Amino acid sequence: MKIATWNINGIKARLETVKTWLVAASPDIACFQEIKSVDENFPAEVFEELGYNVAVHGQKGFNGVALLSKLPFDEVVRGLPGDPDDVQARYIEGVVSVPSGVVRVVNIYLPNGNPTDSDKFPYKLAWMERLKARIKELLTYEEPFVVAGDYNVIPTSADVYDPAAWLNDALFRPESRAHFRALLNLGLTDAFRACHDEPHQFTFWDYQAGAWQKNHGLRIDHFLLSPQAADRLETCDIDSEPRGWEKPSDHVPVVLELAV
Repeated sequence: MKIATWNINGIKARLETVKTWLVAASPDIACFQEIKSVDENFPAEVFEELGYNVAVHGQKGFNGVALLSKLPFDEVVRGLPGDPDDVQARYIEGVVSVPSGVVRVVNIYLPNGNPTDSDKFPYKLAWMERLKARIKELLTYEEPFVVAGDYNVIPTSADVYDPAAWLNDALFRPESRAHFRALLNLGLTDAFRACHDEPHQFTFWDYQAGAWQKNHGLRIDHFLLSPQAADRLETCDIDSEPRGWEKPSDHVPVVLELAV
């Protein structure tokens, strides 16, 4: 099973790019973040014509996540539990049946948290606490699951082109990194790092200041795997090619393969 995660930075602006990539890469499941669309305006029929079932948790103008699956969904959960007052569309999970049982795919768009002297940073950390609580619950199911998406967290100095330049940014603040490590300490595996130990492998390059041309990037898009999923991990790679296309997202896809 091939699973992809990609912050597409707006489905309206990126539809043709996304279609081109999907046809070429043909993932079994695709997790999109920052679709910037309400559910009813998401072009589900375009992806259904490509053979995908579509589940969306959208929001007007910003945020929003979508799941595409060649397998039918047995179950879909929209919204991260733990705060009924949180209306931001940042979380969706789907369950599909495979020959060995089921695979659960969690798709997240974790809050950015900047500026850190605003209420956005406490919201980010609280959201991560809620995510940890949900993952603890999922671990009790003892099933293979992946938590995919734009985490807006740079895990280590090896994952940023210039650590000193990012010390005070919410993506690299010690609090954000500590919450990320807390997820790993639950027993999850960083799929990319399980397959690659070389530094400066990035998934995001800003549109400004020639970041792509200078390779001034960040690794902030991740797959974290339950123990049952980690046992089935075969490959996990970053596909940086779409960043060089016309009208690209500032993120690129990350793709993993699981034995099922």
